Amino acid sequence: MNSTLSSLIAGLLFGAGLLLSGMVNPAKVIGFLDIAGAWDPSLALVMVSAILVSWIGVRLSLRRASATDTGDDGPPHRIDPPLLVGSALFGIGWGVTGFCPGPAVAALGMGFWPASIVVIGLVAGLWVGNRLPA
Repeated sequence: MNSTLSSLIAGLLFGAGLLLSGMVNPAKVIGFLDIAGAWDPSLALVMVSAILVSWIGVRLSLRRASATDTGDDGPPHRIDPPLLVGSALFGIGWGVTGFCPGPAVAALGMGFWPASIVVIGLVAGLWVGNRLPA
């Protein structure tokens, strides 16, 4: 139950950060990607902030790793065709719609119905991806 509650709180905090930063607005993302036009650097500031917070979290978790180490190193760290195809599809979808998965779900939660198209595509992609051979 603690894990579920922690996940819920983390998700709500993440969603609140997306709302506060304006990243649920696809025009912000499109403005960031429009480097030849009216470029909006605010997404870069959000990314740098997220990287900094994540880095601090990773550093803190590494201090505790010895007490909770299960011996599992996680998935292999290799660049393979599924990773490249998935990355390309993610980038294309992000550039075309202005949404990545987190902001799309947050926008849908706010009642912005066009985000439902992105969320449906996300769920469909996860469904197909789970059925493809590894």
